[in-house]
Amino acid sequence: MAPHPSTLLEPHTPPAVTTEPHVIVRGEGLTVWDREGRSYLDATSGMLCTNLGYSQPRLVRAAARQMAELPFFASFAHRTSDVALALADDLARLAPLPMGRTFFANSGAEANDSAFKLAWYYHQCLGRHDRFKILSQERGYHGTTVAAGSATGLDFIHRGFGLPLPSYIQVPCPDPHSALRQGLTEDDFVDRLVDHLERLIAAEGPDTIAAFIAEPILGAGGVIIPPSTYYPRVQEVLARHDILFILDEVVTGFGRTGAMFATTEFDLSPDLITVAKGLSSAYAPISAVLVGRRIMNTIADGSRAIGAFGHGFTYSGHPVAAAVAREALAIVVEEDIPGHVRETAPALMKALADAFHGKDFVRDVRGHGFLAAVTFLTGSGGRQEGEWGSQVMAKAVARGLLVRAVGDTIIVAPPLISTAEQIETMVALLENAYRSALAETDSAR
Repeated sequence: MAPHPSTLLEPHTPPAVTTEPHVIVRGEGLTVWDREGRSYLDATSGMLCTNLGYSQPRLVRAAARQMAELPFFASFAHRTSDVALALADDLARLAPLPMGRTFFANSGAEANDSAFKLAWYYHQCLGRHDRFKILSQERGYHGTTVAAGSATGLDFIHRGFGLPLPSYIQVPCPDPHSALRQGLTEDDFVDRLVDHLERLIAAEGPDTIAAFIAEPILGAGGVIIPPSTYYPRVQEVLARHDILFILDEVVTGFGRTGAMFATTEFDLSPDLITVAKGLSSAYAPISAVLVGRRIMNTIADGSRAIGAFGHGFTYSGHPVAAAVAREALAIVVEEDIPGHVRETAPALMKALADAFHGKDFVRDVRGHGFLAAVTFLTGSGGRQEGEWGSQVMAKAVARGLLVRAVGDTIIVAPPLISTAEQIETMVALLENAYRSALAETDSAR
């Protein structure tokens, strides 16, 4: 008998990851349980997505009803399902831009990939055959597919994959705490960022650039809140060259900033908006590109010469996902989830400020709506880069709290149904974790 192929690998190489995963088996409201029966308050909304909490009965029933009625039908060959059309109508009523059409996908990354293709096709319809470059920001996050990963401005998404692709170009991150701002006023900092953008466009050639993609608040990069004048200035530059503005609202959409869309919250005017996560409260995989009327009209006219827009996914507008998304949007509207976030967010920021502002080794506390962060001074307290974040996160988990560490930043993004009292409990647990880490620093001195 021939040996199994695995026995031919000599010497044996152990797997790089040997730590057992933390396995979650149940969720209800703001709480999840692992397979050992331990419970945790989820202060990260899963992956900034379970906005309506876990096991929401209306969402569960919506999925079951649709599964029984029409579990699947594809949106291809000029056919679609009634529920996908109804969801598109729902989104058109809520959309913060003059709507043309909605394109459905299955994840934020797929929505961003699709937005790039729509931008490329738009320029082709206008005879601009060299416009394929995509601009994005350092530390911005747009997904991990080949295209979305190329636009993502985080090195670990690129290493080992040959990314980013050549046509993806990054501009400096608009982080008010970055070294690029050192010694500058906020206005001077924005001037520097906009000047860099202008010079980059001139060097690359505006007739080679299709679109600029950005998040209103950079989420996975560490909850970076750009200066208030940054995006209005950027939009002026983009409009001058007809470089499309793609706003990635995968995290911020459907209430997280205290408005249905951050587009409205920050008075932005994108050409395309990508959404996912909160669209179904993550109960079913679904995303969408909201395509502005101007872009859609150009594509509709231009496609007569080019031909069909050859793009789509088998599961685009999946009926079960669409039904869950419709019910999630209904809950967000009926319960005024954005209004609840606006009213409750001050309690989140006050609790975090009281617990962390001015404390040892804390650089800053910041946030907007239900998206907040505490950043520790990198390299302080005898720790290497990233150790503050990983240690505080681990100690929080040990106390029954799930948070997310990005380097030395702890992200707090509770479900949008969280009450002020529940948020105060979360922050108290996080403060306790920090004090435990601090005590280890003091004992080592």
